[in-house]
Amino acid sequence: MFREIRRKDRVWDDGRAWELLARGEYGFLSLCGTNGYGYGIPISYALSGKSVYFHCAPEGYKLECVRANNRACFCVVGHTRIIPEGFTTEYRSVMAFGTVACSLPESERLSALDLLVDKYSADFKDIAAKYIAGSFHRTEILRLDIEHLSGKHKELHK
Repeated sequence: MFREIRRKDRVWDDGRAWELLARGEYGFLSLCGTNGYGYGIPISYALSGKSVYFHCAPEGYKLECVRANNRACFCVVGHTRIIPEGFTTEYRSVMAFGTVACSLPESERLSALDLLVDKYSADFKDIAAKYIAGSFHRTEILRLDIEHLSGKHKELHK
């Protein structure tokens, strides 16, 4: 179902791909838009096992897209360095393909928010707990269940 990476010399092993996915700062969630166009958005996330969690408002276009077609691609780009004289770029990237679930149980939603706090605001857990308690009713959590992961990189050695 998923195409192989054409440039075999740039394929990253699974361990490094999962590591970049776990440590990336943000990624781009790509969905099938309800208007026939692709819909991609930069978004913060947290990884747990083979699932990626995102938070969003409880309504909006992203949710419309997921409800119409829950297949998605999530891309994270790590290190990049432009090499102008070589007309190329060094990079590290990972792409995760899978299906998105919404309307998750309350306990899973709370766990996902804890994962996001651990990743982005670990020094502010007490404040985060109060913030979550006050805004939980207006927060939706999406879970991307990964079916296929591929990593790719290009690194030049001087």
